[in-house]
Amino acid sequence: MTSVDLAAPIAFTAAPAVQRVETTSRRVQQPASTSDLVSLAVGEPDFDTPQKIVDAANDAATRGRTHYAPMAGDPALRQRLAAEITALRRMPTDPADVLVTQGGTAGLSAAILATIGPGDRVVIPDPTYSLYADLVSLAGATAVHVPLADDLHWDLDALRAALPGARMFVFCNPGNPTGIVHSRAEIEALAEMLEGTDTIVLADEAYAALSYTDEPFTSALEIPALEGRTIYCQTFSKNYAMTGWRVGYLWGPSAIIEAATRVHGTFNGSLNTFVQDAAIVALDQCDVDIERMRESYLRRREVMREALAAVPGLELSEPEGAFYFFPRFDAPLSSVEMVTYLRERGVAVRPGSEFGPSGEGRIRLSYAASDEAIRTGVARMAEALTALRSS
Repeated sequence: MTSVDLAAPIAFTAAPAVQRVETTSRRVQQPASTSDLVSLAVGEPDFDTPQKIVDAANDAATRGRTHYAPMAGDPALRQRLAAEITALRRMPTDPADVLVTQGGTAGLSAAILATIGPGDRVVIPDPTYSLYADLVSLAGATAVHVPLADDLHWDLDALRAALPGARMFVFCNPGNPTGIVHSRAEIEALAEMLEGTDTIVLADEAYAALSYTDEPFTSALEIPALEGRTIYCQTFSKNYAMTGWRVGYLWGPSAIIEAATRVHGTFNGSLNTFVQDAAIVALDQCDVDIERMRESYLRRREVMREALAAVPGLELSEPEGAFYFFPRFDAPLSSVEMVTYLRERGVAVRPGSEFGPSGEGRIRLSYAASDEAIRTGVARMAEALTALRSS
């Protein structure tokens, strides 16, 4: 067999956008789990997708719904989503202003990359979902991290000081990693701060169905004073346990959605047709499944709260929504070091610093897990932190 001289690899340097993200990103990839590791780290429902949704996708694929959909989404789904948004806004919503995306991630990406660029300032409450800051870096803009108040709600005075001149304000409600639900009063205060400005609001409400407060959940779309500046980002991932299906959507001012559609079409293209058919079934037939999962999370929250109360050196906050606890720990370790220490003792959690500088000294625990996993994982934490305090 004749040998072949292979050319030497070319010199390669990642693009400036990649370098910016690598320099600023706080997102971490945890090592693969092992069979003896209990994970309280995963931010996704542990429920199977409701069977009606699965059946609808199978039926649609069997009927030949396997070809390209329109770039902005199937008209029937956009019409149905416009009805959902109309109910929140209490005013007619044009389906042309709805963009169907590959999950909430693609929606956030399209929204941010379509609206900001080099020199822009984007105000982000801190700690919060780490993808926002990465996308801001990718766009060449500057993320302005504004620490939350001690109760993990917005520090309104700090926000008021940071917002002048901002191109965008991004927030998630209910909050990841905090589990906080921002009240109508908070969102109305935000609207008052932005009056007379051109600041865009990007409202990520992925966990909207998972609110446990006595006060009804308030969407940014329900605040008239935010009309005309708000981009609404939603996903089927959390509410319907459809993380692997990758279906989400944006709604907002027509010019912004037109720009976001251009970005989305360039990066992703249209969403799978049969998945969009299944999404309509989720909207029309699965309210009872949402409520069943919500009630389960509510009960698991109490299971985790009771277990965490016995862990030494933890300061608990009150989760009001989503499925996370975000306690502060009392130990001479960084949050990344704490995660490594706990993994070595059989339980996986997320470091608070992943979610912003103000997350240092905290860890995120998910109660989207079985009762057994919650009790076993927290018991391992208690043993590990007891040993750490006595060493």
